[in-house]
Amino acid sequence: MAKNSVAGLLTSVDDLFSTQESRDEAKLERVINLSPAEISDFPNHPFKVRMDEEMQQMAESVKEHGVLVPALVREKPDGGYEMIAGHRRKRAAELAELSKIPCIVRNLTDDEAIIVMVDSNLQREKILPSEKAFAYKMKLDAMNRQGKRLDLTCAPVGHKSRDILAEQSGDSKSQIQRYIRLTYLLPEMLDMVDDGKIALRPAVELSYLAEKEQHFLLDTMFSEDCTPSHAQAIKMRKFSQEGKLNPDVILSIMQEEKPNQKEQIKIPKERISRYFAPGTPAQKIEDTIIKALELYRKRQRSMER
Repeated sequence: MAKNSVAGLLTSVDDLFSTQESRDEAKLERVINLSPAEISDFPNHPFKVRMDEEMQQMAESVKEHGVLVPALVREKPDGGYEMIAGHRRKRAAELAELSKIPCIVRNLTDDEAIIVMVDSNLQREKILPSEKAFAYKMKLDAMNRQGKRLDLTCAPVGHKSRDILAEQSGDSKSQIQRYIRLTYLLPEMLDMVDDGKIALRPAVELSYLAEKEQHFLLDTMFSEDCTPSHAQAIKMRKFSQEGKLNPDVILSIMQEEKPNQKEQIKIPKERISRYFAPGTPAQKIEDTIIKALELYRKRQRSMER
């Protein structure tokens, strides 16, 4: 009986330790090779994977050397994996037709995954305003949710999270708030911010306009071929708050002469479109016209001699 008791005791102890070992192992990171098809993109990933020259160069490098830095993924409850950091590496591997890429598998909660995803991408050199806007919003929301569970101080959770985010990102609290306001813009208007056609401060003011008012403004910008200054954006926000912003008011504001505004010559698009390939950027069209005029002037001067 004594031997059986000891054996039973040893068996139960072994089971206890094996269960703990399994739990510990589940928490450990491990590197495995995964097919890109097994990895889904992070939900609402705010950072764009652009098919630009840099991506082509990355694909060529991956084709020659493979993926040198493992991507970071987590397991999905229903099977497969979810990308946390490495969307560009995954796309480059797909272009290079690699069957497998190295991945670090990490056990993360939803909020932990959001924070790691944002932090890993904010280290990039080129980040669009729209990318910062949605990334800051996602991370701040995740931090606030964590704070509601963990914060034991009397300080408001939101303020504390903004302080931490400012310290980690390098942007001030007010600048972070400006970026987050951009998430209230229409996609078409946010694209104009990314393209540098609308500056950050006027864009923030425009973010307070109702969706219908933003559509009115877009129509006016296209028809008048102009964008609002900071002062004009402030004026439109004021009219909106008073419930007086309509297409006529927007047109009136947009037709106001801006300080140091330069007179512009407008050429109907249909008159010059046949000279350029479809989709040619407006700046390239302008540069080409200027070069053509310079050549014309030189030829005229040579004929006069």
